[in-house]
Amino acid sequence: MALADVYDALVSKRVYKPPFSHEKAVKIILEGRGSHFDPTLVDAFYEINDNFRKIALNFADFDEERLILSQK
Repeated sequence: MALADVYDALVSKRVYKPPFSHEKAVKIILEGRGSHFDPTLVDAFYEINDNFRKIALNFADFDEERLILSQK
């Protein structure tokens, strides 16, 4: 659950930061493997990470988020 919450926070626009790209969010999560996140969960996330992009794009609140998430 925490991993999905972190992904959402990274790719979402906040008053204190712009949304990060999907690729940057994945990189940050991979860097947290074994320290912030369970390695097994990170491996599972990586296998299906494009599904996270699609879901985030579908539920994006701002055009800026949609634009960044749609870039590859």
